[in-house]
Amino acid sequence: MARSVLLFDGVCNLCNGFVRFVIARDPAGQFEFAPLQSDAARRLLQGVTDPLPDSFVLVDNGQVLIRSAAALRVARGLSFPWSLAYAFMAVPRPLRDWVYDFVASHRYRWFGRRDVCMVPTPELRSRFLND
Repeated sequence: MARSVLLFDGVCNLCNGFVRFVIARDPAGQFEFAPLQSDAARRLLQGVTDPLPDSFVLVDNGQVLIRSAAALRVARGLSFPWSLAYAFMAVPRPLRDWVYDFVASHRYRWFGRRDVCMVPTPELRSRFLND
């Protein structure tokens, strides 16, 4: 089974909470994770010239997805009923991305930030890419 890699802001409490949310609802283990601040993320994104968000990025079978497209693709891979959120792809991208950008720009103020990136538990370490 092909795995997708979710690159997330390792110091953002909202992003770390989203990673924990995904892990709990991804029984097939199709998603792997790495902080955007890691060497693993830099290697995966090598050669990408488009500006990337600093909140999270999904690398899915070599395709780099950002903003609402990344969030909704992750939702599609989760267990029911969360997979139903993928229906929001029918909403025009500019509107979806506006909502995504609004939340992303306020995430530190609303949810706070950490001084260091998330350290996975020993049980979850296999789901995280090593630097």
